[in-house]
Amino acid sequence: MTKTFAHHAIRAFALGAAIVAAPMAAQAALSLTVPTNALQANAVQAFSQDALDSFDIVGITLKPLGNASVVPNLPGAYNLPVTNISLQLVKIAGGSSTGSALEFNRLDDDTGKRTRVTLANFSIDFNAKKILADATQQGQAVVKKTPIFDFHEQTPVGLKYQFPLSITGKQVLDKLFLTLEGKKVFKAGLELPDIADLVLDTTDFGTITIDVAVKLRSKPVSNRPYVVAP
Repeated sequence: MTKTFAHHAIRAFALGAAIVAAPMAAQAALSLTVPTNALQANAVQAFSQDALDSFDIVGITLKPLGNASVVPNLPGAYNLPVTNISLQLVKIAGGSSTGSALEFNRLDDDTGKRTRVTLANFSIDFNAKKILADATQQGQAVVKKTPIFDFHEQTPVGLKYQFPLSITGKQVLDKLFLTLEGKKVFKAGLELPDIADLVLDTTDFGTITIDVAVKLRSKPVSNRPYVVAP
């Protein structure tokens, strides 16, 4: 079953590469979503030192859930396996880390109260330059596809094709700043004091490094959406 799925994924990648050679008139109508959960495709979100220091000050700790995991020997970095990539024309238009989640927990030292915000099922919109996630504030309903971060493309996305079936892609996104919606999620969900507004507005939260290769994982990651426990 794993081999069959992998063959479909590789064939989809090959079709994406073929788009590059298609006439421009035909390309206008082409779009493709490529499953990558059986392949070595990862997005590593590395929070900046400024972000980590800010978390410490207000008592925030992070916990990876679902497909997400801690990156060894890299404090504040989390691996979010890429489960699909969206192609439009000759470029990557988006990608998803479905099934991954990061849980932000806060303990208020003054009151002893605990609060929680969970971001799950991340996606990247390269056209709008937004990082989106299903956002859940403790005790409230999930708000799907919430824009959390704006980003800048530090390096342009590279989609390289080599005969017969080898495609790799790598990109670094930086200057991760909270959107207005993202700020509201953290401010309300973690019950942050008003003094935190300036930090939320001005903190660069780090980088996301995306690395894709046509190499099989030992076991495909789940592509089912992560559902936050009550």
